Amino acid sequence: MNLLVFILISFVIIYLSRVSLKKPDSHGFYRFFAWESILGIVFLNIDVWFVDPWSWHQLISWFLLVLSAFLIVQALVLLRSRGKPDRIRSDAPLFELEKTTALVEVGAYRYIRHPMYSSLLCLAWGIYFKQPSWAGGFLAISTTVFLLLTAYTEEKENLRYFGAVYSAYMHRTKRFIPFIF
Repeated sequence: MNLLVFILISFVIIYLSRVSLKKPDSHGFYRFFAWESILGIVFLNIDVWFVDPWSWHQLISWFLLVLSAFLIVQALVLLRSRGKPDRIRSDAPLFELEKTTALVEVGAYRYIRHPMYSSLLCLAWGIYFKQPSWAGGFLAISTTVFLLLTAYTEEKENLRYFGAVYSAYMHRTKRFIPFIF
């Protein structure tokens, strides 16, 4: 049953990523593989989600999952309210929310360039810590690599669109972790 649900959700992810999957030079191409890796960790650890809730690894997991939720909510709100998404922007593989016309530099974006990808990193590692394993570690590391590639590719796209303003922003901020990386 889990395999069937995994396949069905994978089809949804493929459908959402269909335009990006045809453009390997788009950030959405790599993001697809990050999403699939996260989905793999979910199904690997789904049966132990609430087992031994006060263990050290479960406490780390819940901290990362709460941080993930905070980052994604804030990023989505800020992109919609401050990023001024516009359907006229012609970057075909972008989701409508990603078609921002103004650079967001407040909230989490004041410190990191990719709070949504940081959220996905926290999600992947949070799920991994539900029950650390070699397979889960491989998938969490795969997610991390794919999100690095996603961020790197998106930064090139943003440099093309926003130009020197984005370049200056890159020098003031870190990629995923404030003040560190």
